[in-house]
Amino acid sequence: MEKRTAGIHHITAIVGNPQENVDFYAGVLGLRLVKKTVNFDDPGTYHLYFGNEAGSPGTIMTFFPWPNAYSGKRGSGQVGVTSFVVPEGALPFWEERLYSFQIAFEKITRFGEESLQLMDPHGLHIELVARSEGPASKWSFGKVTEEVAIKGFGGVILLSVDPERTMELLVNGMGLEKSDTEGDFTRFRSTADLGNVIDVKLSPLPEGSMGVGIVHHIAWRAKDYEDHESWRQYIGSKGYGVTQILDRQYFNAIYFREKGGILFEIATDPPGFTKDESAETMGKNLLLPPWLEERRALIEANLLPAEARVLEEDQ
Repeated sequence: MEKRTAGIHHITAIVGNPQENVDFYAGVLGLRLVKKTVNFDDPGTYHLYFGNEAGSPGTIMTFFPWPNAYSGKRGSGQVGVTSFVVPEGALPFWEERLYSFQIAFEKITRFGEESLQLMDPHGLHIELVARSEGPASKWSFGKVTEEVAIKGFGGVILLSVDPERTMELLVNGMGLEKSDTEGDFTRFRSTADLGNVIDVKLSPLPEGSMGVGIVHHIAWRAKDYEDHESWRQYIGSKGYGVTQILDRQYFNAIYFREKGGILFEIATDPPGFTKDESAETMGKNLLLPPWLEERRALIEANLLPAEARVLEEDQ
C-alpha cells in the first residue's frame, strides 16, 4: 500500500501576546481569524486559527500564544520558514505594506522565485512568494483586498537533523515528488495547489528548542475519516510511533515524529470550522468544545483580550 497526501493541512506555532499575534496575522497580513478557541490540552491558552475566508485546508496557520514565555531556538528538528503565497504581481504591494508598518524584510531568491522573508513580532520566520497556483482568497481586511490577499501556504523549509531520512519519508511515506536541487536545498511537491512546495535544507543546523517564535508541528492532509485511519495504519507499518486518533473538533488528528526530529501531524479535511458557528460569524467569539463549556467563566477570566481589528495604519 502506498499513500499520498495532497499537501499541508495546517501549521501550528508558539507565539507571545495574543493581541500582538492577531494584529500581525489579521491586521498586517490580512488573514481571517477563523476560529478563536483554546488549547484542548491546556485550556488556559488560546488556540487561534487564521486562513482564507473559509479556513480551507492548505491555508490554516494556528497559534498557541504564551504571554511572557521564553523564546525558542531555531534549528534542526523544526519547520524553519513558513511560506505564504500571494497572487502573481502582488509582491510590490506587500513590499510597500511592510514598509508602511516598519517591518524589516529581505528579498530572497530560491529556485528562481523571489520572496520577501521576514519575522513576525515574536520571531517566527515567514516569507511571501507570488505564484499563479491556487484559488484567490475571497477575504479582504483593512487595505488588503482580494486582488492581493494571501491565498494560503506556499510551503515550508524543513530543518532536519537527518535530511536524507526526512527526504526519504517525504517521497516514500508522504508521497511527494522530488522536484529539484539548488545549492543547499532540495525541493519536493505534492498534488495540491496550495501548501504544496516543501524545501529541505541539506546541511543540518544545530538542534533547535521549542518556545516562542518556533513552529510546534506541521500537519498534512487526509481527505476523510477513512483515509485518516488508513494513514494511521500506514505510518505505523513504517516503524513510526503514531498516536491514536484525536478529536480536535474541526479535524481529527494523529501525530508522529519523523527521523529528522520534526513533529508531523496528519489531519482530516472535514468537518471544518463551521461545525460550531456560521461562516459569517467565525472568529468573533470564543468557542469551546462541549466538555469545557462548564468551565467557560474560569477560562475566559484567565485569557487576555484578542480580537481582529483594523489597525491605525489602515484607517
